[in-house]
Amino acid sequence: RWQKVLYERQPFPDNYVDQRFLEELRKNVHARQYRYQAVVFQSGAVVQQLCSVCVFVLTWWYMDAGMLSPQGLFGAALVSSLLGYVLFDAVDGGAERRASGRTRWADLKSTLVFTAFTYGFSPVLKTLTESISTDTIYAMSALMLLGHLIFFDYGANAAIVSSTLSLNMAIFASVCLASRLPRSLHAFVMVTFAMQIFALWPMLQKKLKARTPRCYVGVTVLFALAALAALATVSSVGAVLFASLLLAVSCLCPYCLIRLQLLKDNIHGPWDEAEIKEDLSRFLM
Repeated sequence: RWQKVLYERQPFPDNYVDQRFLEELRKNVHARQYRYQAVVFQSGAVVQQLCSVCVFVLTWWYMDAGMLSPQGLFGAALVSSLLGYVLFDAVDGGAERRASGRTRWADLKSTLVFTAFTYGFSPVLKTLTESISTDTIYAMSALMLLGHLIFFDYGANAAIVSSTLSLNMAIFASVCLASRLPRSLHAFVMVTFAMQIFALWPMLQKKLKARTPRCYVGVTVLFALAALAALATVSSVGAVLFASLLLAVSCLCPYCLIRLQLLKDNIHGPWDEAEIKEDLSRFLM
């Protein structure tokens, strides 16, 4: 009788298997079963980041067209940051702050240092890309913002995720766009706003998502509506296309994922690589 061993000589070819070989066949052992509501909830991170990029580009367009003053944007961003800072601590009662040991005085010093540093270097940021054509600046900014969306940490455990690279690409795009604004003050406010919407805003999103899911859903919907309303003032066609994109990401893509799960057919059996499950640490002592 054929045995699945290599250390004994048998009257069978090396590639011979009998009918018992497929008895150990298993299908979709590690397949995850998704629920539509859960997938739609998780897609909120993608929707919010798309809206963040949209709001950032619209803000730059308003400032470049002279429809938004840097003083007004800085004041609105400052008030929003203060409200977000209070909400960040109020969500968990300051438990995360106490665990990290970071004080409010340290946060204030970091904010003042960053603001002073950015303001001092704003003339350099304004003239940094004067030798580069405007079309090249727009192309680089678009590629950097696209890379920011690709490498952003949406909560998936994947090799492509890199929060540092994503943030650096967004800041690089903001510096490129800020260099095309009329004055140094515009560049300073634009880079500061980029830090708020690409660095601080995602931190508040993640905390709301973990602590208060209903509040997170409400904030996501309001943020998406605000971005669509702002885009509609610039281009009605763009607003329709962007709304279609958000609906596809939040509703259509989860539906396709659920339907494609039914077609999943991964097989596992004796041909898989051997896994040593026994604790062999005692042999290393």
